Amino acid sequence: MKKILLSLTLLLFLVSACSSPAQPAAPAPTEIVVQPATLTIMTHDSFSASEEVIRAFEEANNVKISFLKSGDTGAALNKAILSKSAPLADIFYGVDNTFLSRALDADIFEPYNSPVLSQIPAEFQLDPQNRALPVDFGDVCINYDKAWFAAQNLPVPQGLDDLTKPEYKDLLVVENPATSSPGLAFLLATIERYGEDGYLDYWRALRENGVSVVDGWETAYYTNFSASSGQGPQPMVVSYASSPAAEVIYAAEPLDDAPTASILEGCYRQIEFVGILKGTQNYDLAKKFIDFMLSSEFQSDMPLNMFVYPVNPAAELPAEFVQYAQTATNPARLDPATNREAWIEAWTEAVLR
Repeated sequence: MKKILLSLTLLLFLVSACSSPAQPAAPAPTEIVVQPATLTIMTHDSFSASEEVIRAFEEANNVKISFLKSGDTGAALNKAILSKSAPLADIFYGVDNTFLSRALDADIFEPYNSPVLSQIPAEFQLDPQNRALPVDFGDVCINYDKAWFAAQNLPVPQGLDDLTKPEYKDLLVVENPATSSPGLAFLLATIERYGEDGYLDYWRALRENGVSVVDGWETAYYTNFSASSGQGPQPMVVSYASSPAAEVIYAAEPLDDAPTASILEGCYRQIEFVGILKGTQNYDLAKKFIDFMLSSEFQSDMPLNMFVYPVNPAAELPAEFVQYAQTATNPARLDPATNREAWIEAWTEAVLR
């Protein structure tokens, strides 16, 4: 019996020794993570959008949005044109109707017929080839510091003619039209008002009356304008009719009324555009972002970020914007396409030299 048990034990050992070793379990398949692409948007310095709105687009499209702020509109457009052989961005936002023909002549944009354009009123669609698509609009006007005029017991000017009167000497700051779109818009408003034969005489009168000229809107508004800085030397500035709403919304303490208001005679209707830059390696993503900028989601976000009006009628305006922002009843709409450079050069000779 013992021999039988020993034989069985030996047999089992031999079978076990000859059998194949156990194979390790196969590893679980590795999940492939696709890193997000980067889409670069060149803008002017005043661009702003809510983080959650941009994040929603990023997450929906697996993309990282990078904003390249490049100065005031004129300076940013210059940068886009000078770099068009090796573009710094995929999209350019912020060229307006005062500089639009320059951008189109420089041929920096790819055409894109966004399906959302069907929702946008025709009055804003100024490029028949859809190289530059409208995003927002606003009226460039003279803004004034209410408290300053009340303290001085000085009537607020009623229009452009009043600005040359002695009682308003040294009280106005404007932007250089060669570098600033609000500055150029205001120049165009004066050309429409006084004609090509009279606008330089008007500007010479402003110069004699102490008008101050700075390069861009941010300097004019946040450094020179008394209502914004609290100590700026000028109580009047070329800005936007929507700026009073910004003063209320961003006030350190709650306000019952806006500390500024607009002179609605002598305004210019400004429209801002976006376009896909030629040479982009992200054309399909760029198209999606432009559709997004024209959508009611992005358009409804703009008023309280950039204090402009959306071009999409489906966008909702915040109550504060409706209450405090203003629009001109008859703004200038002069197209500078053929004479812009000549007008700016003549202005520079008359005002700065």
